[in-house]
Amino acid sequence: MTIQRQNPPALHPTPGYHHVTTVDARRAVHLAGQCPLAPDGQVVSGDVLAQVDQVVANTEVALAHAGATPEDVVRTVIYVATSDQPTLAAVWERFVNSSIAAAFTTASTLVGVACLGYRGQLVELDVTAALA
Repeated sequence: MTIQRQNPPALHPTPGYHHVTTVDARRAVHLAGQCPLAPDGQVVSGDVLAQVDQVVANTEVALAHAGATPEDVVRTVIYVATSDQPTLAAVWERFVNSSIAAAFTTASTLVGVACLGYRGQLVELDVTAALA
């Protein structure tokens, strides 16, 4: 399988992600939105960065269960319940410096939203991976 990550020269530079990701794959893996839920189903305590850490841990488990790694990820969308740009930037930095950092070198989107599904939830991650 080949995953190509590219930045067309006519588009602006990016802070680590790529504008275009193409893949030749036999199997696609679509994770449900990964939420900052502990194994007991409760939103983890702490700030948005603590929630990012739980989302990272949950994403690692879900990818591994599917036989995938962060390097197999071809698309991510990060949802953050904020309109504050510095908070969005901090969330991006936390993800790109995490154990799943390779997932964010692909086509990635970071979105501030009004609300997420669980009471107290501040972040959610949508992931698509491709396998040979």
